[in-house]
Amino acid sequence: MAYVGNPVDVLKKLHSNNQWDDIVLFCQKMLVSDPNDLMALQNLAMAFLQLGQYEKVISLCDQVLELNEFDDYALKNKILALEKLQKYDVVIELCNKSLSTNPLNPWVLNTKGLAYNELGQHEVAIQYYEMSLKIDPTNTTALLNNANTLAFLGRPADAIPYYDLAQQQENSKFISMAKSEAYQKLGKSDEAFLAAQGLLVSEIDKYLREAHSKKLRIFDYYCMVEYEILEKRKTDKQNFFHS
Repeated sequence: MAYVGNPVDVLKKLHSNNQWDDIVLFCQKMLVSDPNDLMALQNLAMAFLQLGQYEKVISLCDQVLELNEFDDYALKNKILALEKLQKYDVVIELCNKSLSTNPLNPWVLNTKGLAYNELGQHEVAIQYYEMSLKIDPTNTTALLNNANTLAFLGRPADAIPYYDLAQQQENSKFISMAKSEAYQKLGKSDEAFLAAQGLLVSEIDKYLREAHSKKLRIFDYYCMVEYEILEKRKTDKQNFFHS
């Protein structure tokens, strides 16, 4: 299929439609006229990354890095491809290279931590997750990486606050269940039950206090609160239609 127009506009449209094979063909045609066209090289590498052709990604990124050894986009794509190939030692080398020009890049710090984690150096990994989070405290990936590593090391009490912070950014079932499991490992079944319902730590503490004051089991108190919420919604809906 022939694409006519400004290459930037064409590539944007192909990207938005996830037309990776078409991006490959388009970029390859661009490279015929200029083998060093950075736009073509970068987009071709990205397309091959999406297509799972990781060795080709690395080769293309190397071409870009010959022109600019600190090109952020090429370094990132090469790192992503090396991660897929499980070449974590090389990932760390490239992270170090990137950090030499930008030591405060939270993505690179988190990625370096993940590589160390995959190599079994979990305490070192935690250090890099923490460094990443000092720069970007709301980075869900770094928060979860740190929480999962702490849980793996048998430190569920330390993991829970990180799961909670991650849940505040992304309220997913996976995070709430991971936090619930951490509570279970601590023998806190009531907290585990509430965490599994998607409650944050502050909400869990509140539910425990209120259930205790009413001398109710936490399950019974939770059900009572949920029933009251449903009844209030029903009443509010009826009032809305009769107003």
